[in-house]
Amino acid sequence: MSSLSDYFETDWAAMTASDWVGTILTVVIFVLMVVAYFQVFRPKNRDKLEAKRHIPFEDDHEDLGDNDGRP
Repeated sequence: MSSLSDYFETDWAAMTASDWVGTILTVVIFVLMVVAYFQVFRPKNRDKLEAKRHIPFEDDHEDLGDNDGRP
């Protein structure tokens, strides 16, 4: 069995443009998810998030008028 470092070895010079885009996109999404989790689970932000708790359950109260929502 090979060592663990041999398993994760990467040939950076052989990576194509698609490989680079995928790698960069994966790292950026990972960082954004970590930031989002820290924002959501901070006790300091609890009141602000609790105030918006029922937004998905509220109906849109737009003035529909005579056009029934059509422009």
